[in-house]
Amino acid sequence: MLKLWGRKNSSNVQKVMWAIGETAIAYEHVEVGGAFGGNRDAAYLALNPNGLVPAVQDGAVVLWESNAIVRYIATKYGEGRLAPADPAMRARADQWMDWQQTTVSAPMTTCFWGLIRTPEEKRDHASIAAAKERYADAMRILDAHLAKMPYVAGDVFCMGDIPLAIMTHRYLFLFPDLPPLRGLQRWYDAVTARQAFRDHIAPVPMT
Repeated sequence: MLKLWGRKNSSNVQKVMWAIGETAIAYEHVEVGGAFGGNRDAAYLALNPNGLVPAVQDGAVVLWESNAIVRYIATKYGEGRLAPADPAMRARADQWMDWQQTTVSAPMTTCFWGLIRTPEEKRDHASIAAAKERYADAMRILDAHLAKMPYVAGDVFCMGDIPLAIMTHRYLFLFPDLPPLRGLQRWYDAVTARQAFRDHIAPVPMT
């Protein structure tokens, strides 16, 4: 049975929870990090030396880094469905998953921690404003892509949609008054209607 460590309100843990939901595999979950602590304990650091969440163990396999875990679950338990069989679609999924980490994650984190986790009197408003612009620029790139393609990697939902849907979930929560992005919103409505999202992501409070 796969075992997952990480707090449910972490965006990176939510990626893994969503992949688990899509494949319907049996799993055990342990709350670690944030208010739960435990991520600096020796036992956890033996799993993930970075002291970050998530980490998973599946038999003899131990993994950290959320997108790598999503790929592993998709390949082992959802090959041909969550992990695309078509090489071009698989490469596009990987491309957008990598882009999420290199381009979208940093401004999302700055905005989310600055606006949600930091008291107003301690906020770095200049940094938040700059990150908001980068976040919005990234969402416009994704919107333009989704105006031409139903899902991130092609005509059907796959692993590539999960990380960016989590980033979009937070973007729309943080900035509900920004001008609508039609392609992005159409796709977001489709992916968040999935049972795995409703089971594992929607019930978790943002704060």
